[in-house]
Amino acid sequence: MAIQNKDIAAIRADYSLGKLSEDSMLSNPIEQFQNWFNEALNAEVLEVNAFVLATVSPEGMPSSRILLLKDIQPDGFSFFTNYSSRKGKEIEENPKVSALFFWPELQRQVRIQGFVERLPAADSDAYFQSRPKGSRIGALASPQSQEIINRTVLEHAVEQLTAQYQDEEHIPRPAHWGGYIIHPLSIEFWQGRSSRLHDRIVYKKVADSWKIVRIAP
Repeated sequence: MAIQNKDIAAIRADYSLGKLSEDSMLSNPIEQFQNWFNEALNAEVLEVNAFVLATVSPEGMPSSRILLLKDIQPDGFSFFTNYSSRKGKEIEENPKVSALFFWPELQRQVRIQGFVERLPAADSDAYFQSRPKGSRIGALASPQSQEIINRTVLEHAVEQLTAQYQDEEHIPRPAHWGGYIIHPLSIEFWQGRSSRLHDRIVYKKVADSWKIVRIAP
């Protein structure tokens, strides 16, 4: 039976919600990101802190997945994950990454390129204990990115850990789980404009300062 598809090539939308000028941008891109993030929060963007993280395998193949931003710091953007996962292993091999935020309600996206390093253990400990108990147990139970026979393996591990920590609120953070911070070297702010003449303002790290340029859409 043939699948009836809409003409994908004909799917398009015009963008007219905003514009972006060099004069309107702050001198620091992380502060500019914070402003845009706050505007996205106020606009009730769905999963406002979701972003695509791209890493590179030892074979040179890119891989990407959606993660959740957990903190905006003066020197970068923080997230947490399993150090033994595919992304964790790829980061250890090659710390260069890219991140992409897309806020369609505002017709905006932010592209970040930079390098990653682990957060201090104390930061990872603090965030881990702030998570819901079920999420902490899930982090202990899941051998992320590894092959498993079936879902029952996970469910059984969760059952065992739930029973083990039934009467305890503090669950030790596993050594294989923790935080990273992306230190940006380039950040692009993209604002959709009509007729595909989008505004693209890029911050490039030069020594200890930022150079701001406009690039063509």
